[in-house]
Amino acid sequence: MATIPPVTKISSRLIRILGCNPGSMTLQGTNTYIIGSGKRRILLDTGDENVPEFIGHLKQVISDEKILINDIIISHWHHDHIGGVDEVLDVIENKDSCKVWKYRRSDAPETTLKNARILELKHGQKFNIEGATLEVIHTPGHTTDHIVLVLHEDNSLFSADCILGEGTTVFEDLYEYMKSLHIIQDAKPTVIYPGHGNIIFDPVERIAQYISHRNQREAQIMSVFEKQPSATFDEMDIVKQIYKDTPEHLWKAAAYNVNHHLQKLLVEKKITEDGTRWKLKPQASL
Repeated sequence: MATIPPVTKISSRLIRILGCNPGSMTLQGTNTYIIGSGKRRILLDTGDENVPEFIGHLKQVISDEKILINDIIISHWHHDHIGGVDEVLDVIENKDSCKVWKYRRSDAPETTLKNARILELKHGQKFNIEGATLEVIHTPGHTTDHIVLVLHEDNSLFSADCILGEGTTVFEDLYEYMKSLHIIQDAKPTVIYPGHGNIIFDPVERIAQYISHRNQREAQIMSVFEKQPSATFDEMDIVKQIYKDTPEHLWKAAAYNVNHHLQKLLVEKKITEDGTRWKLKPQASL
């Protein structure tokens, strides 16, 4: 795992600033990106709150590059992506004119900011600045409001938490998440700039790995039902059959993961639900 520096000038139109908030879920930290090549630029994500090291690096980049942050785009509501917004606005000279954008959540009220009103992103919305044309793509699953951005100049993609630089990500809705992975796959990006971890230079292969990983797990779950088509199972019954090599203290987490798959199979009408028990739908066994 290559170490991510606090600041990386990736190209003439892209600077990555590490959120300096390492953790088990954030890896080395949240990647934030300054996009564009002119005086006015776009900041994608703002890291976590109360991280003065990140704010210091951001201020230095703004000063060294002699730029203004014209727009802040938030990829989704998780605190390690939106938490630093107010502090970012506090240190930029055009605080009153900088616009903050985010796709609307469908499952909870929006985050409120001290320094700005959040403007609503739309699927397909484009941002045109010097050196960069960005298109917003709604990719729910990780969260209901998650978006990725396509940079049209080189067809690169900012994947936020939909695809990580290493490992796999968590999700709220596997059915929607899988649809979003296929949307990203159809975009055929040349490179992926993730919300955590290093740049992905083999995006086609990485997306295929993500899809394959989930499909393999789903096939294992379906095989449990197909071997006993009249039986009912709860999550732990399935865990004990397909996570045999996983330490028992991790089975509860595995059951949570299995539940996401079961919810997806339910939406696809492959299984039925009765309380906490699940059963193969007859036509699914044909």
